[in-house]
Amino acid sequence: MTSESGERPVPRGRHAPMKSDRTTEDERLLTRVTERRREVEITTADSWRVFRIMGEFVEGFDTLARLGPAVTVFGSARTKPDHPDYAAAEETARLLGERGFAVITGGGPGIMEAANKGAIAGGGESVGCNIELPFEQGMNAYVRKPIHFRYFFVRKTMFVKYAEAFIIFPGGFGTMDELFEALTLIQTGKVRDFPVILFGRAYWAGLHAWMRETMLSSGGIDAADLEIVTVTDSPEEAVRVVSDAYEAACARRGDVDDTAPGRGGFRAPVQPPRVNS
Repeated sequence: MTSESGERPVPRGRHAPMKSDRTTEDERLLTRVTERRREVEITTADSWRVFRIMGEFVEGFDTLARLGPAVTVFGSARTKPDHPDYAAAEETARLLGERGFAVITGGGPGIMEAANKGAIAGGGESVGCNIELPFEQGMNAYVRKPIHFRYFFVRKTMFVKYAEAFIIFPGGFGTMDELFEALTLIQTGKVRDFPVILFGRAYWAGLHAWMRETMLSSGGIDAADLEIVTVTDSPEEAVRVVSDAYEAACARRGDVDDTAPGRGGFRAPVQPPRVNS
């Protein structure tokens, strides 16, 4: 199991092409092999790979089982520290930390780094679920509880299982993947009491309008499905939506102690200490 990062920061990784003779575990798992002479060899390799996958689940469960209430923050790894989205993610995570929520990210640079940085500033737990990629992506310097994954689907399970909400900042394909997986899980009743907050009205306006004007009008979704999503430009509003949904879920389920079942244990958020002026 990976140990927590110490005082020395972990360098942020470089987005550099990987050598052509290296492949990721995800790629090896999903590669199709058509040569019949290798059928037995590939089948055997895939069967043994199940134990590696199981090991990743075990490590993730063991590391995060006692995390407490948490929020997963997504967004682009390419966002620079001087970008307004970086500052907004940092502030949102700081407010979450002050409310007693841990912050989970993918552990990389950009929005992920900003959120982990803000979590620490707010006194919250800072978790990074890093992934093996075809280029080097080191764990950012603000992760205090790191976990490394080879398989995307294992990592994505941890993002949902131990979170009370998703806050999604502008990003690319990976961000969209997480967004629509969350919406599908909620729509199908696999996950309940789970707010999805899109941060940045200008960025998300086109997608949100398309969902309303095309998906809804064509019957692909119901009007109630659009209520799953909150669009905002305010860190305070994002945190308020998370807190309200979390507290309402606690009240409905009667989860009042640290041993109660549910994602993250449903422990009451810790209020920040008051500072006398």
